[in-house]
Amino acid sequence: MALTKEERRLRIKRRIRKIISGTTERPRMSVYRSNAQISVQLIDDTTGKTVLSVSSLCKELAAQKGTKTEQAAHVGAAIAEKAKAAGIQSVVFDRNGYLYHGRVKALADAARNGGLNF
Repeated sequence: MALTKEERRLRIKRRIRKIISGTTERPRMSVYRSNAQISVQLIDDTTGKTVLSVSSLCKELAAQKGTKTEQAAHVGAAIAEKAKAAGIQSVVFDRNGYLYHGRVKALADAARNGGLNF
């Protein structure tokens, strides 16, 4: 029986998460993409805490108009700005089973342009 899209994504996610993990000095940058919104978290897996999070639903980002890809780029720039303010320069990128294409790539590129290293 064929896998559904969600089952396939979760299988890929488990395969990725076996390998990568975030630390205090280099947290994991986890992306979640729904049909309408996108969000990203910086997670310290050693303590199990979320260090920072930004979503396209945040008040300052929700006011900006544009396509979903442009919104993802704004979220990437915002997480890079918050991370620099918190003293984080390097992260481990976790695409969460999504293809590195479209909105996920736009978010990652904007975070790199904002000064995050991954």
